[in-house]
Amino acid sequence: MSLEVIDFTAAWCGPCKMQKPIIEELEAKYKDTVGFRVIDVDENQEMARQYSIHAIPTIAILKDGEMVSSFVGLTSKDKLETEIEKYL
Repeated sequence: MSLEVIDFTAAWCGPCKMQKPIIEELEAKYKDTVGFRVIDVDENQEMARQYSIHAIPTIAILKDGEMVSSFVGLTSKDKLETEIEKYL
C-alpha cells in the first residue's frame, strides 16, 4: 500500500496504551487502503533511529515509503483521520 501509518510505542508507555484503541479504530476503517504497523521502540531501536523517533507515542504517516507527517504524544482520532484523508 502506498500509504502507511506506523505507531511507535513501548509496553511501559501509558499514553501509548491510550493511543492503541484510536489506532485500532482507524485500522478497521481504512483496512483496505492504508497499511498499519505497530513498532515497539525497545525491540526495534534501529527502526526508531531510522525515523528519528525521540519520544513516544509517535505516529508516522508514510506515503510511498517517505514520511510525510508525524505526531508526537497522544493524538486524537480526528486529527489522525484528517491527516490520513489528506494523503489518500
